[in-house]
Amino acid sequence: MADRNSSQKRTPPRVAPDQLASIQSDFTQAWQSLLEKFRQGALSPPADRRFSSEAWAGSPHALFSAHAYLLMADALRRLAQAADLEAEARERLKFSIMQWTEAAAPSNFLASNPDALKAVVDSGGESLRRGLANLMRDLTRGRITQTDESAFAPGENLAMTPGAVIYENSLMQIIQYRPQTAKVRRRPLLMVPPCINKYYILDLQPANSLVLHAVRAGFEVFMVSWRNPLPGDDDGIQHKTWDDYVEDGVLKAIQVVRDVTRQPRINALGFCVGGTLLASALAVARARGQDPVAALTLLTTFLDFRETGILDVFVDEQHARAREQQLGAGGLMTAGELSTTFSFLRPSELVWNYVGSNYLMGESPRAFDLLAWNADGTNLPGPFFTWYFRNTYLENRLETGRLRICGTLADLRALDMPAYLYASREDHIVPWTSAYASTRLLRGPLRFVLGESGHIAGVVNPPERGRRGYWSGGRDADLPGDPQAWLDHADHVKGSWWPDWLDWLAGHSEDWRPARRSLGNRKYPAIEPAPGRYVKVKAV
Repeated sequence: MADRNSSQKRTPPRVAPDQLASIQSDFTQAWQSLLEKFRQGALSPPADRRFSSEAWAGSPHALFSAHAYLLMADALRRLAQAADLEAEARERLKFSIMQWTEAAAPSNFLASNPDALKAVVDSGGESLRRGLANLMRDLTRGRITQTDESAFAPGENLAMTPGAVIYENSLMQIIQYRPQTAKVRRRPLLMVPPCINKYYILDLQPANSLVLHAVRAGFEVFMVSWRNPLPGDDDGIQHKTWDDYVEDGVLKAIQVVRDVTRQPRINALGFCVGGTLLASALAVARARGQDPVAALTLLTTFLDFRETGILDVFVDEQHARAREQQLGAGGLMTAGELSTTFSFLRPSELVWNYVGSNYLMGESPRAFDLLAWNADGTNLPGPFFTWYFRNTYLENRLETGRLRICGTLADLRALDMPAYLYASREDHIVPWTSAYASTRLLRGPLRFVLGESGHIAGVVNPPERGRRGYWSGGRDADLPGDPQAWLDHADHVKGSWWPDWLDWLAGHSEDWRPARRSLGNRKYPAIEPAPGRYVKVKAV
């Protein structure tokens, strides 16, 4: 049998003749219509926001190029969809076509962007000078600047909720927040954020801090702040594994919170990868005969990785082996590489939008806390990343109940505590239907809530802003196997899901007790004020 990597002639993917004829016919008719409108001077700006300005409307040739580009991009997308390929190969082809068509837009080039050309003329060339300066700055940084990062810093105008670090090890710090009510709920809450980004996505500015909202609602809140490993670190962190993050990260944090509050059971929240780590840790605890968490909250979290959405284009055996050879024995998966990958999942919004504004128009990005947080990424230990990639995204072994973590078989079906599951409907990182799939694994009373917007903006939705809304199925609603069937019968509620969650959490937090005014205890004294040192370390 010939080697697949041999020099055999490869045939391109085929398209069924009837589908090909339909695509060709539609393209030809649309092209002829476009030419006729151009000759008559009857072209109007397309609906696409990239070509909707007065400068585009006032330039017939620019309008023609925009329409021609959209027409050709649509034909290429249809050809990719119709290609006679296996599903995985077709998705990769569609992803590649999407990247190419987004990059080829006439709005991305100075000579074909009338907005940029007008800015050059109106500014006497100053916009071009600023754009080149912005480009050189970003080439030096190795990434596109999406916001004015100098406007934000943890401990200055982000991560401002008062508290103290009461424990630290080589993987994380634990922050205890100072109560702001005379009484607090007896059962404390531990938050486990993703280790791919900094924890303060849950504690941005006071107006949009989930931490502060929970503290003001009378909950005693603790936070895991993951360490950001750097290339020069020589204490072995570059060799840390998933087991280490479960044992010395999540399970240790749970024990510290129990010791400080003298509560045998606590409540816990996990966000994204933090939720996956938290669920893994609780399954390990159950296998050891322990039950430390009374109620569980998971925000935009994968437990079943069967359908990973657009990220699936990066998942195959070849990629897993390459990463294992590169990082499996140690090293760092860099924040820059992770950030670039996530940005190109939505290239129009997170890449080419800024090419146009920063470089062609010479504009400075506005200050935006969410984007400042997004730019403040973390590196990951190589063994942690390669284990996670293979056992979840590639082989989906976590949901089987047969995956060994920390020396035990971790079975998520053993988790029967009440759980609040939140997903975002436009999430491109954790598709909401995959977050819903957790309802097939967890065995306790479940509440599933679906918020509007995406992975981050859907979560960070304070009620005071009165934005967006969410779907819920009622307190005792059935959770059918089909997520669309659930959505078809769910109720839409205007505004933030935070009050709904806080109300649910209160029902699982026991009665009230006087708030402690001192943080930590003799065993875990306050080390430094929140937000602590770890969150301030910048990835390099």
